[in-house]
Amino acid sequence: MIGSGAQHAERAEQVGRLLAERGAVVVTGGGGEVMAAAARGAKAVGGTTIAIVPGESRSGANQWSDHVVVTGIGHARNLAVVASGDAVIAVGGSWGTLAEIGFAMRLGRRVVVLDPGWEIQGVDRVGSAAQAVELALRDLA
Repeated sequence: MIGSGAQHAERAEQVGRLLAERGAVVVTGGGGEVMAAAARGAKAVGGTTIAIVPGESRSGANQWSDHVVVTGIGHARNLAVVASGDAVIAVGGSWGTLAEIGFAMRLGRRVVVLDPGWEIQGVDRVGSAAQAVELALRDLA
């Protein structure tokens, strides 16, 4: 799950919870706002979370992160975040999210944007967390 913006935290938490309920491991960039909310949602239902942090210390990860990957590569970690998942759900976001969407598309990952969010040709957009999770997981074995 990718994105940013504190105003999107409630929807991100729903996405994290729904993913975990379906047995998915929730991978984020490990920071605050939507990343923390998605991890919190997953943990609330016993899910597993992975944080891929940009810095050189595990302390950069939010408290709901089970496993922390320390990259030390700053924004370049965005590629590692999307490459580590089978599908990507974007909630909110800014330029880093746009970069992650581009990387995910280049890698052939399904990308789902939860409205409101980036509007990009060829990227699925949905109106609810449940729709985002369903579409993201639909073609996965």
